[in-house]
Amino acid sequence: MQVFKEYTSQALDQQCHVWPDSLWIGIPAERQPCRINGYALEKGDIMCQPGGQDFALTTPDTFAIHCLVLRRDWLLEVAGESALTLLEGDPQHMMRLGVTQGTRRGVTFLMDRLIKRQGPGFEVQVHQGILSLAVAAILEEWTPLTDRYPSYHHRRQVVERVREHMNRGEPAPVSIESLCRIAHVSQRTLHNSFTSILGLSPMQFIRFNRLNQVRRRLCDPLSTSTIGQIASDWGFYHLGQFARDYRRLFGESPSSTQARYRAG
Repeated sequence: MQVFKEYTSQALDQQCHVWPDSLWIGIPAERQPCRINGYALEKGDIMCQPGGQDFALTTPDTFAIHCLVLRRDWLLEVAGESALTLLEGDPQHMMRLGVTQGTRRGVTFLMDRLIKRQGPGFEVQVHQGILSLAVAAILEEWTPLTDRYPSYHHRRQVVERVREHMNRGEPAPVSIESLCRIAHVSQRTLHNSFTSILGLSPMQFIRFNRLNQVRRRLCDPLSTSTIGQIASDWGFYHLGQFARDYRRLFGESPSSTQARYRAG
């Protein structure tokens, strides 16, 4: 059993993968909204994915999540046949689960105790045993949330086409029309794809991506380019507005980032 709590200060779209022959359970802290594989969670939902499968999490600013990764043999010992449905079922069908609020609160309380354990008097094995009972409760009462968005895979492909174009270092697209040409879709499909998969408009995604590309250049200790040159390379021509957007996203000025990585 692996128990951890992850905190991120910025909104992220991240690709995830846990080891084979295991089950991942994710419980957003404080009922924060997020998406798994493009599907929005309601406030009381938890997430679940079998090991050996790629899945995507889209999370907002200041997001925290409790996570469990549980070995298949341990799960079968604790929960028997009820664990097989989650381990061997369709990951898309089982990725969002409904449980009671009492079970949700109890599991996260025990996870926090394990993560924050201090001193020799803390009996880890005892708390792991108690946590196993809570996990068994999840496996006994979960209800899959099976509503599906139409054409999920197509919408994901639309987002990935734009992302791949950006990651190749191509000139940054600055209009909806150029994004539609890159993705080979209409404006409506483009907008619906980005909002359903990432929770962002296409142009919000492009702006965040461009700012991240600038940050990567500023963090390169071998780069000799000025901040203005790097910003203009990624389509930021109004340096005052660029600096404000950069600080809002990363919590520091572009010059602070560059100075830290070129200090040597």
